[in-house]
Amino acid sequence: MNAGVHVCVDKPLADKLNEAESLVELAARRKLTLMVGFNRRFAPLYRELKTQMGSAASLRMDKHRSDSVGHDLRFTLLDDYLHVVDTALWLAGGTARLSGGSLQTTSQGEMLYAEHHFSTPQLEVTTSMHRRAGSQREWVQAVTDGGLYAVCDMREWQEERGQGVIMRPVPGWQTTLEQRGFVGCARHFIECVQNQTVPETAGEQALLAQRVVEKLWREAMSE
Repeated sequence: MNAGVHVCVDKPLADKLNEAESLVELAARRKLTLMVGFNRRFAPLYRELKTQMGSAASLRMDKHRSDSVGHDLRFTLLDDYLHVVDTALWLAGGTARLSGGSLQTTSQGEMLYAEHHFSTPQLEVTTSMHRRAGSQREWVQAVTDGGLYAVCDMREWQEERGQGVIMRPVPGWQTTLEQRGFVGCARHFIECVQNQTVPETAGEQALLAQRVVEKLWREAMSE
């Protein structure tokens, strides 16, 4: 950005929150596009699910690992759990506030399990991650007024609205990069630079999820 170049960066925006805030301020001063690559916000099935969230009462997002405990708590929160928090809060409309939860760590201080609860006046949101669950599964479940919805691994859609369970197959033409939102993310950044518009995952958006994760880490360290 000091060289006047628009930037799309992988999450987190920076390792430390104050550094991330400084980057956002720098982009604003230099009138540059700064976007964080939260690819899940551009995954087609998650974007479709978001259109069903207007009457939702409950949303739960799980993202587990088969056996990936060997990192310290802060690294795992910022590197992986950040995705869960950002995606869930985005699906919920961006206004849900942290209401509780817990972090379980190993004797070496590595993250083992995290579960947190967020809420709005109309919606309850849960995020969950186990680092040794024996599975790499990621899924989101929504309970709405009139229907149940579930998306598994960003590639399998399931819904039930009084007429039995409908399962939609993965489109044969759709690549993994498309399914997981990477293509949409890259395309969105280019379009924002060309049209001089603000990205959906601008630096300010990235700060919201990082502040939540930093708060979880600080509270865990103070216990």
